[in-house]
Amino acid sequence: MTAERREQNLQDVPVAISAYTSEKRDLLGITTVTDLTNFTPGLQYSSQLDRVSLRGVGRTSNVHAADPSVSVYSDGIYTTSTIEAGKSPLFLERVEILRGPQATLYGRNAIAGAMNLVSKRPTDEMYAEVRATYANYDRHIVEGAISGPTAIPGVQFRLAANWEKQRKGWYDNIVPGQPDEGNVIDTNIVEGQLKFEFNENFEGWAKLTTIQWRNGSGGPGSRGNSTPGPYATFEIANGATSLEPGYGCSGRVTNVSNPSPLGCANPTTADPRKFASTIPYQVKLNDTFIFASEWTWHASDFDVKYTTGGTRYHYKLNRPADDTVAPVERFTLPGGLTVFPQQLYNYQEIEEWWSHELTVASTSDGPLQWLAGVYSWNEHFEQPTSTYLYSQPQIAAPLGASCPRFGNVCPPNPLLQRTIDTPRFHIQSQAIYGQLDYKFTDALKATVGLRYSKDTKTGSEEARVLCFAFFACTPGLTPEQTGPFTPAIDLTQALFIPGATPPKGVSRDFTFDPATGRARREYDADWDAVTGNATLQWEPDRDTTAFVRYSRGYKAGGFRIGVDTALTANPYTDAEFLDNIEFGLKKNFGRTLQANIAAFHYWYKDAQIPLTIVNTAGGITQAQSVFYNVPRATSKGVELEAIWQPIEDLQILFNYSYLDSHITRARGPVDPADPAALDPRSTPIGSLADCQARLLTPAVADNCAADVFTALTGGAFSLART
Repeated sequence: MTAERREQNLQDVPVAISAYTSEKRDLLGITTVTDLTNFTPGLQYSSQLDRVSLRGVGRTSNVHAADPSVSVYSDGIYTTSTIEAGKSPLFLERVEILRGPQATLYGRNAIAGAMNLVSKRPTDEMYAEVRATYANYDRHIVEGAISGPTAIPGVQFRLAANWEKQRKGWYDNIVPGQPDEGNVIDTNIVEGQLKFEFNENFEGWAKLTTIQWRNGSGGPGSRGNSTPGPYATFEIANGATSLEPGYGCSGRVTNVSNPSPLGCANPTTADPRKFASTIPYQVKLNDTFIFASEWTWHASDFDVKYTTGGTRYHYKLNRPADDTVAPVERFTLPGGLTVFPQQLYNYQEIEEWWSHELTVASTSDGPLQWLAGVYSWNEHFEQPTSTYLYSQPQIAAPLGASCPRFGNVCPPNPLLQRTIDTPRFHIQSQAIYGQLDYKFTDALKATVGLRYSKDTKTGSEEARVLCFAFFACTPGLTPEQTGPFTPAIDLTQALFIPGATPPKGVSRDFTFDPATGRARREYDADWDAVTGNATLQWEPDRDTTAFVRYSRGYKAGGFRIGVDTALTANPYTDAEFLDNIEFGLKKNFGRTLQANIAAFHYWYKDAQIPLTIVNTAGGITQAQSVFYNVPRATSKGVELEAIWQPIEDLQILFNYSYLDSHITRARGPVDPADPAALDPRSTPIGSLADCQARLLTPAVADNCAADVFTALTGGAFSLART
């Protein structure tokens, strides 16, 4: 294993770790990251959202300006995605999952742990392999690899490829002409490697991978299920409160074009395998290239290793803006206005990153072992999101009076985008670290490590928001009253108002572009921290390893921007820290039973959780969606892994994990399990009077029942959001 950047036996590593060789993955049928969760204590993965968590700590949002909590390293190169972790055993020699803060050697975003992926390397002798699979839903997998020496002395190669296609989906779309969904995929991976042995002291290796997705509804971001229950009525969706009761999906609608045989009835309510949608999901990965290399010089008592690589990555997702809306293509209001309610949501990630790492590690046999390194990471990304009201012509020319900053002349909107938000960021991360191991006796060893990290994030965000046929668009008038002449309203200048002082982390507050109509804001912040670990390891015999370990983890702050929110009032979030005390025991009982147990206790400070918080400034209680830094939280748990092999050809595996997490201090966030503070043990933040005092019209007074906010302090609350 290489969990501590050295080749070691798994049972000798004083870290809670699960490791899977390619042979073991084949035997267990582990072909995806989701499969790994079945065998790894504390590991959770959401394939739809592409989020990993360990011990309840993980990514809580797909906002890219905020970091994940589990590091994924592919051949020593940090990556922001789990794409490579999902590669088949044909490509990966080993997958290592390290639980708990990896505070020294895997310092970037390893506050919860790390996934270390090691590729199969070129071989000294010729080797070739082909695999093929056919499965349900017309699924095909064909993959193969060839490896061996080249005509150039000291140079070996490896070439591998995979093609996977599934034509039939798990979910049946009853709308005529629309495709089924659920793992409808067409993907391929091609990877080439070269290994160089220049002489006995110097060696190198390089890998280039290209990945393409041409998926329907398959891969991260695709449909995971369909929500049962009645569709949202157009009466509610359009704020047309003056319409007669029942207007919309009750069947009393006239002048409606709806290709669904079930009309406004949701087929998922009767059958979870059926849904109705006029807009298909599409998941694509284009122009994606991954490069990794390492170059090692072997001195007499130490090794010098330089690891460098990067990725170019372009992910695209098209889907319905809201799966709970009926698949009605158009309808006509009493005033004569024709509304085309179907909306397309587009999400993209356009990323480029490159990292450099230089390590020097001792190789002598003495009691003192040491390792030191420097690390640098640079990333550029864009994360544009748009919602298209793609059949509504009025949205192309918003009402001029809604753009007072442009002399009451709104810029055109030729792409019919109802909303657009585009963050662009540059992220830099640098670190320096060192670790010492000292063996006092053959049985007792101590390890101490320190790491200094500095993270900088600078960027901008542009957004535009338009409104059409909603009651809020034209105060005092309804779409029926304005009829066919109902205008689209540009809300951008009304929503985004520059303040006297920019919020924290905002280097330049709102400006407005008369060419695009977009509001723009600029961000700039940095964070730094010293983290580390201290471990005492005891090995009384060759079959026993016991350890106690302290580690302090760190994750840089960030911004909640784009994706699920636009130009928020308070986008900044502070860094988070985790202190961990852990006890572990790894034991082999003869040749048939292996058992590993770990018990841990986390003290969490400023965990970054996307929540609704309550702002009571000025005596008025208001709710805001932000990345909230939970002041204090604790988490404790126990994990057990056991392998029993009573006979040569039979293995029985058992794993168990227990986790208990509590927020110990927090006032401001709304409890998502009890937002109205109905639980007698809850701690209300705002009162009914607070709610009524800030209402603009008495007509919505009924909303106050759900507006008495609840503090989270003292409540059980999972830190994972999977």
